[in-house]
Amino acid sequence: MRRSTVPLHTSLFARLLIASLLVAICAVAATTWLAVTSTTRAINTEQGRSSKADARIYDALLGYAATHTDWGGVQDLVHELAERTGRAITLTTSARTRIASSESAVRLPARPSASVDPLRLDPVLSHESIGPIDPRAVGPFLLKAEDREVVRKMARRTRDCLAARQVAAKIVRLPSGRSTVQVTGAGDLDSGAIPTPEPGTNGRTSIGFCGLDLLKEPLPPERSPLSQVAESASECLKQQARPPVEVFADFSWRFRGNGTPENSDRAAQECVNEGRRTQLRPYVSPSVLLFVSDRENPDTTAIDLSEANIVRITGAAGIVLTVTCAVTVLLGSRLVRPLRALIAAAQRPVDEAARVPVLTKDEIGRVAAAFNDLAERRETLERQRRAMVSDVAHELRTPLTNIRSWVEAAQDGLTPADQQLLALLLDEAMLLQHIIDDLRDLSAAESGSLVLHCETLPVRQVLEQVTAAHQGAAGPAVVTPAVEAAEELEVYADPVRLRQVISNLVSNAIRHTPSGGHVVLRSQVEGDELVIEVADSGSGIDPEDLPYVFDRFWRADKSRNRQTGGSGLGLAITRKLCEAHDGTVSVISTPGRGSVFTVRLPRR
Repeated sequence: MRRSTVPLHTSLFARLLIASLLVAICAVAATTWLAVTSTTRAINTEQGRSSKADARIYDALLGYAATHTDWGGVQDLVHELAERTGRAITLTTSARTRIASSESAVRLPARPSASVDPLRLDPVLSHESIGPIDPRAVGPFLLKAEDREVVRKMARRTRDCLAARQVAAKIVRLPSGRSTVQVTGAGDLDSGAIPTPEPGTNGRTSIGFCGLDLLKEPLPPERSPLSQVAESASECLKQQARPPVEVFADFSWRFRGNGTPENSDRAAQECVNEGRRTQLRPYVSPSVLLFVSDRENPDTTAIDLSEANIVRITGAAGIVLTVTCAVTVLLGSRLVRPLRALIAAAQRPVDEAARVPVLTKDEIGRVAAAFNDLAERRETLERQRRAMVSDVAHELRTPLTNIRSWVEAAQDGLTPADQQLLALLLDEAMLLQHIIDDLRDLSAAESGSLVLHCETLPVRQVLEQVTAAHQGAAGPAVVTPAVEAAEELEVYADPVRLRQVISNLVSNAIRHTPSGGHVVLRSQVEGDELVIEVADSGSGIDPEDLPYVFDRFWRADKSRNRQTGGSGLGLAITRKLCEAHDGTVSVISTPGRGSVFTVRLPRR
């Protein structure tokens, strides 16, 4: 068979390749541009932040903010810092309204260098040991001269005590005027000399014995502002169902009732910090944005690439495109391969069974599975068609053979052409007519061309009509059909087709019920459905045969004899007629004990 060739520009492979290349080109171009711009800006920003000059600018402005309540006099400081560092400095509000600038006209960078707020230090520009709040923001904690002298004397005694115990320490004076002792003898601490308890001190170490902890105790002027911080922090902790805290002069803290400081609790520490910020906010300048840039080229938004960089980027983009093209060709070939297998299988002759392997679980794999399922159903339908043709031929051949035999016998003078012969020929002709009528009804029901003339019917009357019509067939077999139905039950259906449905079921029950058995027709209402049951005490149906009961030309007797009568189409017609009424038919059977066929129809 000649296979058609798909033009390259319309093939899936070509479209996939072109689409992938376009996407790759756009992605490479966008990625290159973003990488260059983002990297350049990031490097410039990090270099500006890490430079000593920028750090000095930030620290100087931070000191001004910590000691002033507004930025009104910062212009002179900005000019001084710009002259000293050679950098362009601009301060703006959060809305980028200029407060002070070292240049008369400068274009602000896209991102600020830092946010100047003494109550929220920049973790990159500030030293980690300082903490989140600038120590120069003292506010109400500024000590008077006499208080400073008291704390200084205590710090001196502590230092001398530690020195006597071979612990190096120095006195540090804080911006608030308070003096503290900083232990610098790390070697002595590592050697284990300090943690060893002093004799007769109940386990206290040298540091505790020398009164280092006493330097944390607040002086009378500090108690009120520290209480305010503690109250604010405790209110914050109360919302977290945490106990209140007490705050010391060095702003360490502990939960009330606990003798050990617990500064490692981050949530509580943040509440203490917020308490300090609330208290210090009126004493410091508001937060501003700091922009630091090159004084000679303040506009850092433009990026100029050198020729070497352009060549380097172009080469990298070319490599990426080459790799993308190679990967796309490989993937495209793998994707198109199962499609070609599908095309080849679809182009095979109709009488050949075609299957394709299902190699993936994606859409193409699902298409392959659907193709195999379609091929399986086509083969099933072809087998059913052949079986139907064979069955129809068999059913028609028997009466036609009988008719031909009797006519030839009469023509040869072997049988007299009397009324008995005519009766036999009429019976065979009626059997042919019955088979043809069944085939016509089945074809009309399956094609959807069956016309129903529905009306409201009394169910018991229909059942009694069918029972009366089968008295002749039931009599010789000594099988008595009985009706069990209420008088008031009604159903909306085609009277002719409904009688045909019930008649087929009753005929089938009588044929398979031995002498002395019984056939019962029952009806009842279940919800919005009318249920009609035809129960018999016949031979029953084997469980493996139940799925095929309503198939065309199916017989429980596989020998194809006519001992049980029927054309094998009655139950198939019954199912189609029930479906035409939007109903169903089913069967329950026990071998040797009989069967129950159930018809369910909507009452309206």
